Amino acid sequence: MALPWTFVRQVHGARVLVVDGAVVEPVEADAIVTTSPATALGVLGADCALVGLASPEGVIGVAHAGWRGLAAGVVEEVAAAMRQRGASAIEAVVSACIHAECYPFGTAELAALCGRLGAGVAATAADGSPGLDLPAAVRGRLATAGVDLVGEVGECTACSGAYFSYRGRRDTGRHLLGVWLESR
Repeated sequence: MALPWTFVRQVHGARVLVVDGAVVEPVEADAIVTTSPATALGVLGADCALVGLASPEGVIGVAHAGWRGLAAGVVEEVAAAMRQRGASAIEAVVSACIHAECYPFGTAELAALCGRLGAGVAATAADGSPGLDLPAAVRGRLATAGVDLVGEVGECTACSGAYFSYRGRRDTGRHLLGVWLESR
């Protein structure tokens, strides 16, 4: 059975769109939650992490999790929206994303992120400059939100030619992470 897709116009924030069916025109948000088997949810990215979430109660979600969204609380917000719709335990998978060795980051900005996300997000880029460990930041936010990480693509989008990377190669393409409920 083919399903219509619901996407958001990602704005690197923490807004969650809750839908009961497919939404034709993208809404500005960085996460989507539904309990409806009438739509597939999708987020696009190149270097940001994409997170797919599911609960045994049939509540699903997706989130676009770059550094701005993580700092704004997108992971916590999507988990809260899922729990408001009846999710108890939530499991997540995380896409490939840029890794610290390819992600030089400004010293002041990294210090501010460490204040919000914890010191474990600070790393060193391949050129010796400060770097952001985006996978560690996502894992930390999932743990803070009480979400179990059950799968993670461990590849760096900038290092691997298998994924799009704007920061690494100025690619304009995007990869997709999608989730949907099976009809019963």
